[in-house]
Amino acid sequence: MNTIGQMLKEARVKKNISLIKLENLTKIKRDFILKLEKNDWDNLPEFPVVSGFVKNLANVLGISSETANAILKRDYPPKKLAINPKPDVGGKFSWSPKLTFAIGIGILLVLVLGYLGVEYTKFVRPPELVINKPIENEQVLQTRVKIEGKTTTDAILTVNNQPIILDQDGKFVTEIEITKDTKELKFVSISRSGKKTEIVRKITVE
Repeated sequence: MNTIGQMLKEARVKKNISLIKLENLTKIKRDFILKLEKNDWDNLPEFPVVSGFVKNLANVLGISSETANAILKRDYPPKKLAINPKPDVGGKFSWSPKLTFAIGIGILLVLVLGYLGVEYTKFVRPPELVINKPIENEQVLQTRVKIEGKTTTDAILTVNNQPIILDQDGKFVTEIEITKDTKELKFVSISRSGKKTEIVRKITVE
């Protein structure tokens, strides 16, 4: 009993059709035709693909496509399913000490980089300066005036070139000496990076 490969080859030889010519007639690669004629199932695709090509070849070679397909079904071996003795669990997520360590390092890096970013921003921007006293155009009846406010903790503060001591929060409450000719108080806060913030308050000395 002829196999499908033998049937196709005999029909091709009988019609004196070469593999190259059959390739041109069917648009099926000759390598595929040769494997089919040799029943080389291991190097042929799945049955639906082979079946379509066999019908095409049968029509060109003058063979009943139904008969050719029936013989193909008989000859085509069932595909062996690859059985994995161990279940594939590689794709499943599992929490491991290495993952915990990696996440911990990642969080630490984010915190460190965030802290450095905040500190750098503080370093390069002008210092904060808030003046609560005196208010603008305040009338002063003495030769000393009370000043009160807040600036950046590590800044250097002067008022009319007089250094002012800050507490640990950057706040200051003190009095400075003035003269009758003093018209304004110039608050100057200088950060570690040399950035400067100035506020001028006009006063009237009675």
